This record gives sequence, structure tokens and C-alpha cells, in this order.
Amino acid sequence: MTSTTGTSTPRTPWIVGVSGASGTPYAAAVLRALLHAGEAVDLVVSRAARLTILDETGHPFRDAHAREDLRRWLAFGADGTPGAFDPDVSAVRHWPAGDLAAGPSSGSYPARGMLIVPASTACVAGVALGLSKDLLQRAASVTLKERRPLVVAVRETPLHGQTLRHLVSLDDAGAVVLPASPAFYAGGSTAQHLVDFVAGRALDAAGVPHKLYRRWEGELGGRTAGS
Repeated sequence: MTSTTGTSTPRTPWIVGVSGASGTPYAAAVLRALLHAGEAVDLVVSRAARLTILDETGHPFRDAHAREDLRRWLAFGADGTPGAFDPDVSAVRHWPAGDLAAGPSSGSYPARGMLIVPASTACVAGVALGLSKDLLQRAASVTLKERRPLVVAVRETPLHGQTLRHLVSLDDAGAVVLPASPAFYAGGSTAQHLVDFVAGRALDAAGVPHKLYRRWEGELGGRTAGS
């Protein structure tokens, strides 16, 4: 895209970090919705998340085949059905988790904000303590220091005291702590509906428009048969 002055408009992506917690369908739903909204995405998949993707989809996620593997992953439905979606991943840039010289590692790199979906308790601890042991944690620290939106969709239960203290620290630092807790008032009757609700709430927190779930309108009985 070119402005009227002839200069190019800089690409300003949302950074999506995927940690090793169970819940990769949440990440897939967020990624699909961001792309559907016309947003550019920078993707960071942790080493542990690669094992989770393999376990939950039966397919690997590899640096050397990131675009191919991403397209196949995002095509999976939340119930494990392959080919449930037909994603266009051309607006996604993948950064290896071990690349600490990557664009998102610097505050001067343009980004709109970051969503960590799902966020494991280890990831939560690393970000809260500022460890920056990999690109995911470093990008989150940069997001906080630059005062950009950071949404942390923690996926663990039960939560013990230390993790709760880490979550309070993230809240104090300006992050949105968003437990991956599906709701049922939106008429969710399938696994995909429940996943989309959580993904939609994460996008709400980031200020990205979407139509992933039916919003509450203040009236009981809004759910229709078969919805």
C-alpha cells in the first residue's frame, strides 16, 4: 500500500505467541479471525507448542515448512476434523522461537500488540519475571515495555498461588489476563463454538472486530433451537 506522498505504509502486525499449553485450537481460531479481519500476523510458536500441535493434530510444525504446516494446522476444526477451514496464510510471517534477533525482539519493530494463546503457566511465569528465554517471552516483554496491548489467554486448571501471583503481576504491568474459559450463553453446541467464544473474547480484549460468537443482548431465551 502506498500513501499519497509516495511512501509505503509500514506493515504493522499483531504478534501471536503459541506456548506449550493444551489448547492449540484456541490459537488456530485467533489466527483465522485475525486474517479474516485483514490483519497482518507475526507468529511465534514455542518449542513446547510444537509438541502440543503434533499431539493435538497429528501433524508437526516445522521451521523449514512453516507456511505449509501452518495452513494444514489452521484447516483443522476444533473437533479434529481436517479440512474444516480453508485458510489464506499469506499475511503471516513466522519467526523461529529461538531467533532472539528477530523483528519482534525489538521495541523499534512496528507491531500493534500481542496475543499469547494459549499461555502455559511456564510462559506466564517467564513473562511476569521478564526472563526472555525465547522469542515468545522476549516479544511479550517488548510489548509491555512499549505499552502495547498484551492479551494472555492462560490455559491451566487448577491454579496455584505462585501462578496467581504471576498473573497479578501481568495485570499490574498492563496485560489483559484472559482465562480460556468458554461460556454457554452464546448458544455454543459444538467444540468449535466454545473455542470460538474464547478466541472472540481474546480479540475483544485486543480491539479486533470479529463475528465469532453471538453477543449478549440483555434478554433471556436468546438461544434458538439448533443454534
